[in-house]
Amino acid sequence: MRLTINGRQVEADVDVRTSLLDLLRDHLGLPGTKKGCNQGACGACTVLADGERINSCLALAVQYDGREVTTIEGVGAPGALHPLQRAFVEHDGFQCGYCTPGQICSAIGMAAELERGLPSYVTGDLDAETIELTHDELRERMSGNLCRCGAYNGIVDAIRETFGQIAEDAGKREAA
Repeated sequence: MRLTINGRQVEADVDVRTSLLDLLRDHLGLPGTKKGCNQGACGACTVLADGERINSCLALAVQYDGREVTTIEGVGAPGALHPLQRAFVEHDGFQCGYCTPGQICSAIGMAAELERGLPSYVTGDLDAETIELTHDELRERMSGNLCRCGAYNGIVDAIRETFGQIAEDAGKREAA
């Protein structure tokens, strides 16, 4: 099986029952993606597959043959952090840091969903040109990622600072 992981072509020969999470951590040595509940309930294992956020503990690695997967190791680099990573630091969006990789990957995926105009459960106007990233909208969209330390206020502040302009910018592009 061949995948592109963080921009690098990777070949792996694993049992067809191997989860994407286990492939990343145990076979490819990428420990940034965390194993939390291993049931898809906590979001610690969130990665981006072809730009969309997924719970890697629920995905079989073979499902991603030929696809592109981005883990936290592929989001920014030491000395060149992604703006969201910098915002997490500035807003204390982490305490123990265990959920942080999943939170960051999920927020990046969420931003892409907003740019595409995908509504959430709490989106008020499904016909709106843009979706405002309100407090409730952001919390609903990030509800699949749990933080046992309770650093939610810093997480929300970091995401809002980094991606708060997405809906407004999308509206300007549509009007042009």
